[in-house]
Amino acid sequence: MTTVVLAEDHHIVRQGLKALLANETSIRLLGEAADGLAAIELVARHHPDVLLLDLMIPRLHGLEVIRQLHREHPDTRVIVLSMHADEPYVVEALRSGALGYVLKNCASSNLVEAIRRVADGRRYLSPALEERALESYFQNPAEAGIDPYETLTGRERVVLQLAAEGLSNPDLARKLFISPRTAESHRANLMRKLSLRSQTDLVRYAIRRKIITA
Repeated sequence: MTTVVLAEDHHIVRQGLKALLANETSIRLLGEAADGLAAIELVARHHPDVLLLDLMIPRLHGLEVIRQLHREHPDTRVIVLSMHADEPYVVEALRSGALGYVLKNCASSNLVEAIRRVADGRRYLSPALEERALESYFQNPAEAGIDPYETLTGRERVVLQLAAEGLSNPDLARKLFISPRTAESHRANLMRKLSLRSQTDLVRYAIRRKIITA
């Protein structure tokens, strides 16, 4: 029996996936999450064989979920569910630790096959994704990465703009109605994702991206 946790923020899609999995006697769904943080909590609680993960899930971006689980719960293998067929997205997900990448418009049989294969420790890509085309990305890492800005959550992008405008963590907390600790966490996460080391780097990045003006 392969155990699964499902992380998908769209209720209708989640219900459809649950119905699909319910028809498979060899697969048991242990829980479902509507955001990235809840997905990590469910994995920590249930230790499933497989996590089905929407890449663009809120609160914690799918790539960050994959990286954290790869470090803390490596026995749970991740299959990304995504509408994005762009090769850089696929490669970044696989590099982060995912073993599978399934497009949401694939046949239900493809998803079931992906679960079985990934549960066995093998990689699975939707048939529409060309394995050979991806190999060059693995061989040339410098050419493969997606824009790090695309990995930021919506809240992190807001924090980036406000921080570049000079707001401190307490200022961010008051403006966004969050705790100073949460503001600090958002700032630290976006700095890490964008490989920024200082406030000066952050401001220069924001200007370069035309998030703020000089």
